Amino acid sequence: MTVEYIRYRINAEQQPAFVGAIGRAHELLAAAPDCLKYELAHCEEDPELFVWRIEWTSVERHLNGFRKSPEFGAFFQLVKPFYQSIQEMQHYAVVN
Repeated sequence: MTVEYIRYRINAEQQPAFVGAIGRAHELLAAAPDCLKYELAHCEEDPELFVWRIEWTSVERHLNGFRKSPEFGAFFQLVKPFYQSIQEMQHYAVVN
C-alpha cells in the first residue's frame, strides 16, 4: 500500500468550489479498484491549507492503473482548476 498526500493552499473564495470538486472526485475514487481509502482534511491553524490523503494498492497501480483509466479524464477535469494551488503531491510508504 502507498499513501498519496496532496497539500493545497486554497483561498477562502475558492474553498466552496474546491470542497465540492473534491467531493465529486471522491465518487470517482470510490469506483477505482486500486483506491482503498481517501479523505480531505482542512487545517485548523491555517484556514487556507488542505491535505488530501489517498490510499492506493501501490504506486504502480495508481500511475499505470487509475491514471490510465477512462475515469481519470473526468477526475482530472474536476481537480484541474486547483492544480496551481498544490504545494506537494507525493507518494509515501507506510512504515508503522
